[in-house]
Amino acid sequence: MGELDSFEILPEHALTSLGPNGVPRSGWQRARRASRWHRPYAAILLLLDTSACVLASVTARTFLDTKTNEVFEKNPGLFTLITFGLLPAVWLLVLWGHGAYDRRYLGTGTDEFKRVVRASWTVVAIVAFAAFSTKTQISRTSVGAALVGGLLYVLVLRYLARRGLQYVRTRFNLATHRMLLVGTLQEALEVHQTIARDPAAGLVPVGIHLIEGYSPHPSTVTPVPVHAGRDILSLVRELNADTIAVCGSASAEPVELRRLAWQLEGTGIDLAVAPQLTDIAGPRVHIRPIEGIPLLYVEEPKLSGLGWLFKNVIDRVFALIALLIVLPFFPIVAIAIKLSDPGPIFFRQPRIGREGKMFKVWKLRTMYIDAEERQATLDEQNESDGLLFKMKNDPRVFKVGKWLRATSIDELPQILNVLAGEMSLVGPRPLPADDGDFLGDVRRRLLVRPGITGLWQVSGRSDLSWDDAVRLDLYYVDNWSLVLDLHTLWRTIGVVVFRKGAY
Repeated sequence: MGELDSFEILPEHALTSLGPNGVPRSGWQRARRASRWHRPYAAILLLLDTSACVLASVTARTFLDTKTNEVFEKNPGLFTLITFGLLPAVWLLVLWGHGAYDRRYLGTGTDEFKRVVRASWTVVAIVAFAAFSTKTQISRTSVGAALVGGLLYVLVLRYLARRGLQYVRTRFNLATHRMLLVGTLQEALEVHQTIARDPAAGLVPVGIHLIEGYSPHPSTVTPVPVHAGRDILSLVRELNADTIAVCGSASAEPVELRRLAWQLEGTGIDLAVAPQLTDIAGPRVHIRPIEGIPLLYVEEPKLSGLGWLFKNVIDRVFALIALLIVLPFFPIVAIAIKLSDPGPIFFRQPRIGREGKMFKVWKLRTMYIDAEERQATLDEQNESDGLLFKMKNDPRVFKVGKWLRATSIDELPQILNVLAGEMSLVGPRPLPADDGDFLGDVRRRLLVRPGITGLWQVSGRSDLSWDDAVRLDLYYVDNWSLVLDLHTLWRTIGVVVFRKGAY
């Protein structure tokens, strides 16, 4: 096929469906979305949120003082009205007002949970104002228990609902968005590769529509069918797609992009724009319209300030608590290591920390004492394509050591590095300083302290390639936030329990 030299997305025959003002007639009515998985899912969230509010009210009753409890005992209908009527209704209305049921935020990302937290503050303000304006004498403890409990119950139940949704997506390929990628072949394949990394997000590319360049040879293998010179709307219907993603340089064609948006009005098909900005999270990206031009601003990473100070405090406090918890079990682990192989209990190795400062990381020894000398004979069996040596069945690891690695217990002594300020609870993984291979983009990970856990650990650990591991570390540096740290710590629990990628 010849070279494509145009990006014609609104063919002449489509103009016949336009109204007198250039807007599709069907666009005047509310379109039914081509993707409708969010409707039953939102209904499930409504039931779960209602249950959470009722459960919070029942829990709060145990904190009622004697005077307030007598009021409810004399008027049981009042408690029933508040528990099963007023409080759930207020919660649901406020959640809806904050967009907690908006399909754009369901199923992926942290925006959904942020909106739930913001809604809880609004509910607190409403309850406080109602009590003040009516001069109602209520138990502050019970009100606090109801509001805090409601927030926690809603977050937990929504998290479980999301896990169920992600399971359905990854296991049965349901509740997904079928996407048609529009752009050059290289740009579309890059977006496809990025989307494919996270099947739980529910984005499934089903085709590529080329806007320029040469159509690939029929023998060229692509992950999805590639089309050229087709009417986009007819192609979307043919592929049963519900989303069009305009990739890379195609998004820089303002006239064609605007026409495509007009053409999709009333069709129920979503339009997404994937600019040439990868691995940059939403908080750093801001759209500021200037005279009708949406300028995309990318802020610098925030690696200082009050949030960064709070991270350091959390590191020390959590590390101290964890040390007190694991200390009683340490003698048992130490004896097991000694019985497996005579030698030191700890293994210390030089690693590169923040700003290139060298430190020695603490780990429980899991290998025989001659492990480093034996590595030269195993280099050909290295299963890692990066700086670290990895083998699933490394003969240098003794039996107890394999169990310590699988359960990540061997990493616990790094709590001492956290207390010393050399490491953090969450951050890029600490890499050895043998060869000084921190060149190019890899050096950027030295802007923060390495962590006991991080995006690498919760995304596959040793099963990941070196490039993917570096990409995740750089993503963390570029998009750090307290929410990202807390989310990573939460995901670490599941990774440790199910021993994902540990060897």
